Amino acid sequence: MKDEKLGFIRGSGNVYRDFGYPDADLLLLKANVAGSVIRMLDQLGLTVRKAQELTGIAAADFSRIRQADLDRFTLDRLIIIASRLGAKFRLTVRHPRASKRRREGSPELDAVLKGQKQVRVARGKLKWTGNLEEMRRD
Repeated sequence: MKDEKLGFIRGSGNVYRDFGYPDADLLLLKANVAGSVIRMLDQLGLTVRKAQELTGIAAADFSRIRQADLDRFTLDRLIIIASRLGAKFRLTVRHPRASKRRREGSPELDAVLKGQKQVRVARGKLKWTGNLEEMRRD
């Protein structure tokens, strides 16, 4: 045992991906938001009962979050809970650089976009005009 060398494997930064979970990115997001909820509860000195009074969210939900029992929670539910505690969220979507074929128009992408009637943005709705460049400017 003493002579055996240990090997190191560099992780991807997402433990769920490293262990092969199919929805690894979603699980990591949920864990990050749940961690924020726990941090806010600790910083505000709130018990689960006080958090329930403050937010209207069941104390049992806060207990589940504290125990990292996140199976019952969707990402949007966790975001709502964190928001009621005062958290602010910003969503950034980064796309890889488009190839020339994509910039000129892809039949597959055009078919998907043509079928969309509207795109939801934040709390409002952004009407689909059929012109992607016009929407990017807004």
